[in-house]
Amino acid sequence: MSISIAGKTAIVTGAAHGVGLAIAQHFVDEGANVVFADRNEEALVHEVGEQADREENVRIFAGDLRKKLCVKNLLSATIDAFDSVDILVNASRQATITEALDKEDTSIEQLLEQNMMAALRLSESTARRMIKQAEDREDGSVGSIINLSSIAGRRAHPKTLGLSISAAASEQMTRSLAVALAPERIRVNAVAFGSVLSASLKDALKDDDDARNAIIAATPMGRIAGPSEVAHAVQYLASDAAGFVTGQVITVDGGRSLLDPAFVPLH
Repeated sequence: MSISIAGKTAIVTGAAHGVGLAIAQHFVDEGANVVFADRNEEALVHEVGEQADREENVRIFAGDLRKKLCVKNLLSATIDAFDSVDILVNASRQATITEALDKEDTSIEQLLEQNMMAALRLSESTARRMIKQAEDREDGSVGSIINLSSIAGRRAHPKTLGLSISAAASEQMTRSLAVALAPERIRVNAVAFGSVLSASLKDALKDDDDARNAIIAATPMGRIAGPSEVAHAVQYLASDAAGFVTGQVITVDGGRSLLDPAFVPLH
């Protein structure tokens, strides 16, 4: 089967920057209709505004998807523009430092709300729309939902408690939704990644060779991933080529989550 997504309609959240933007742009290049969704309207307009005015298969939507009304409005805007929705990519994620013993630190609740609960609510609403529009379709996949996660969900670090918990929750949400939606022929999968050389990471590492070298040293493949490498994994899961794949978490990290940095050979 082909990994083509040409002609399909996709919603990509977190699409004003980083990996979300890379995925949305890649989908456009592959011929999909794409709604770039993000709560940062200024960044959306800066990155995609002219393209949305120029290209019929591109739309932008600004709104806080933690709010139920924004979820409803996003789906309405997508249907108004393209008549249907076939793919949802939940790429809107936050990563902040968590101080586990700081009683004033609310980052865990914030990250769970942003990285898991907002994606869950949007997934449920989108799934209902996918089912409704496919009432007369007797075979084939009805839709595909892809969640972005992090290898932090399987690793532990004292400063990433919130990210690790929310990533683990997102991956279990993926598996649970996959089972719940399988009878409706909606597939739900996830892509977990480590460090990706987005614009923000490039800027952060620009004057910090030690940090760059530490990431590379922790990665068996000896480099940092490019955003397109995540986008290609997401495209596969969105395509008919993955028609019998659901409830899976594909890891794109160059082997980083496999490496035990404390291993000492026995003599």
